[in-house]
Amino acid sequence: MEISKNGKILEFIIALFFILIGVSLRIIPHAPNFTPIAAIALFGGVYFSKKIALFLPVLAMLISDVFIGFYDLKIMTAVYGSFILCTILGFWLKKRKKWQTVAGAAILSSVLFFLITNFAVWAFSPWYAKTFSGIIQSYIMALPFFRNTLLGDLFYVGAFFGAYEAATILIKKKFKAKANSIVPVQT
Repeated sequence: MEISKNGKILEFIIALFFILIGVSLRIIPHAPNFTPIAAIALFGGVYFSKKIALFLPVLAMLISDVFIGFYDLKIMTAVYGSFILCTILGFWLKKRKKWQTVAGAAILSSVLFFLITNFAVWAFSPWYAKTFSGIIQSYIMALPFFRNTLLGDLFYVGAFFGAYEAATILIKKKFKAKANSIVPVQT
């Protein structure tokens, strides 16, 4: 099925809105790691074209990092890469969208982010010994952040997917009501 020019424009506008949400909610004061970026990535993977979906979390991160500050490029690559994986998970979720799979994908997104980014912190920062106990310490020290990541991902995934599904139901009801109110002209 081909998307019309108006459909592509609408998709672009909605994508810009999600980027604005992601940037804003990373910049304003919030609990550490309680942000919508993984939810935006997952949502984008389900509802947007692949091209736009892959850019959503990256652009939201890049723009907000201009204001927040950049950090070690290797660790940033791991952070951005983990959100791209969330988008790819969204591609998988597109044809399997039920509340259980959406919740499971949100949890898996949090786990992937935790495992990937804390491995990168262990591997590329001087904070932890480059030993088995050092990597375990890295993950243990990150557990409070994981809790916030998990809560944030569940909250924002619930909000985005829930709002989308509610809007879809309301629009369908409105069109059904209009279609039922049209009386055929008899000739």
